[in-house]
Amino acid sequence: MLEKILQFDKELLIFLNGLGSPTFDGLWLIITKQAYWVPLFLLIFYLLRKKLGWKNFGYYILFTALLILLCDQTANLFKWYFHRLRPCNDQTVNHIIRIVKTSPSFSFFSGHAINSMATTVFTFMILKKFYKHAYLLFLFPFIFAYSRIYLGLHFPSDIVTGYVFGATFGFICYKLYRKHILKTRVRVRESNHHE
Repeated sequence: MLEKILQFDKELLIFLNGLGSPTFDGLWLIITKQAYWVPLFLLIFYLLRKKLGWKNFGYYILFTALLILLCDQTANLFKWYFHRLRPCNDQTVNHIIRIVKTSPSFSFFSGHAINSMATTVFTFMILKKFYKHAYLLFLFPFIFAYSRIYLGLHFPSDIVTGYVFGATFGFICYKLYRKHILKTRVRVRESNHHE
């Protein structure tokens, strides 16, 4: 069963990676770098700060930093444990796929996928009651993480696993944020109002 899954994983990688073209390689090399997404992050921060206020926004930044730390360490732990080669270094596929970028580190699972999905789920859960099109935020993890397949750096299962862990961590983070920050702030305001 596991062998069939891994074989399908490789076949899906070959198909998705093969959709690429040298014409667009430069674009995907830009997409895969977080620094180029900063304008989007700043826009989201502005919307959050506008709706949450400075104090709650400050807590949001703190929670996000801790969330990314947790995601990074989880991905690193899995990479260290499984030692799965990246497609660009895997001799069973690297002679077939397009390799646009290489990396010596291990593949399973994607740090790009877990971080982008975790922060998006956390942010979406906060913003969805304020903006009806908040679901568009999910374009970020889908495009950002797909870039890793395009470049030959990750198998699809690396991405999907990262998404699952990321969505789980992001949702838990939101629950903690809502319980300990938003609810606490509401209770404080209500007690002040009654006084």
